[in-house]
Amino acid sequence: MPLAADLRSLVTAVESRTPAHRDRAVDGLRALALLSVPAGHWLVGGFTLDDAGALHNASPLAALGALAPASWVFQLLGIFFLVGGYSAALSLRRATERGTAARTWLRGRLVRLGRPVLGVTAGWAALLPLLSVAGVPAATLRTASVLVVQPLWFVGVYAVITALTPHALRAAERAGLWSALPLLLSVAVVDALRYGPYADAMPSWLPLLNLLPGWLFGYQLGLVWGVGRLGRRAAAWLLLGGGLALFVTLLTVFGYPASMVGVPGEARTNSHPPSLLVLALAAAQSGVAVLARERLAALLARPALWAPVVVINLSAMTILCWHQSAMLAAAIPAAALHGDAAVAGLTADPTSFGWVAARLAWLPLFAVLLIGIGALTRRFEQPWTGASTGGRILAGALAGAFSLYAFAVV
Repeated sequence: MPLAADLRSLVTAVESRTPAHRDRAVDGLRALALLSVPAGHWLVGGFTLDDAGALHNASPLAALGALAPASWVFQLLGIFFLVGGYSAALSLRRATERGTAARTWLRGRLVRLGRPVLGVTAGWAALLPLLSVAGVPAATLRTASVLVVQPLWFVGVYAVITALTPHALRAAERAGLWSALPLLLSVAVVDALRYGPYADAMPSWLPLLNLLPGWLFGYQLGLVWGVGRLGRRAAAWLLLGGGLALFVTLLTVFGYPASMVGVPGEARTNSHPPSLLVLALAAAQSGVAVLARERLAALLARPALWAPVVVINLSAMTILCWHQSAMLAAAIPAAALHGDAAVAGLTADPTSFGWVAARLAWLPLFAVLLIGIGALTRRFEQPWTGASTGGRILAGALAGAFSLYAFAVV
């Protein structure tokens, strides 16, 4: 069959072009963390329909609290930051050995992060007026904008953390695993203030102090791993055991919410900004990742398993930026075609386990739509060498317009 032959050819080509020194385990961990983002958002990203047939965001976690432990599996941002820090440590060291300034290395990294964000925001700025003319309700467009910008906060935080890499790397080289401890303690102090007996007297902006140290924690562990200070199994077991112990204590003794993502109607959240529970989970996940590294590398030595990992890694930012658009590409037409008649698992209220079963059936379609969208938009991950000055200015203007609109509705 032609398709099978093409796939075999792709697998062979990827294997032949993979350098012998490539760390397949780290790439595999990154691919796993990347796929958890769309999978998690697609499973908790429900909709409701109003009388006008407009879509509004809803979450099954609001009605189905028993699903909260599933978020422990899909919340793999700790792994993502871990491998990000690990890769950054190696990349910056190689750049320094070549004589490349840290400022130049950093500029290249930030440009690679920024191009896909510019692409998705400019794309939606052009799409929104077309959808409006086509009769899509304004409320649906607002809902779509919220979903599109939802993953982009992650890119912004990651960019700030990337900018801190030279300083954080020096700390990792000097103090090893201890360099992550101040970040953990900082989040613990803020949590004690915002959830303690004097919480009512605390300023509303206090939780924002957790934003940087909360997400930098996993990245710092990755830097420590990258400089060779986290390779011993004892250190990995310490992270796994300590993280699990802290996780269980926070849940059972201190009453932290079980869900790792925000739940509509709940006063407390673990993710926006991150609470100490997020760091505990990240520590445990990092311990597992280090312990599983050799077995994962052996597994990915098989070309048929390695090729998908390479494809996913090459499309990392496309997946992050466009996966919500794939879900909307199914939900918006469904709402338009069926009016106020809800479609199970897609536009129906996410209030039952039947909805969960129906949503699982929709996931393959979302994946196919994301692949199709990615085929058109992955060019934003590549250098814009052929783009004219006018084209770049237009893209920037469209992205700015969408940003203003999204800021107003979010």
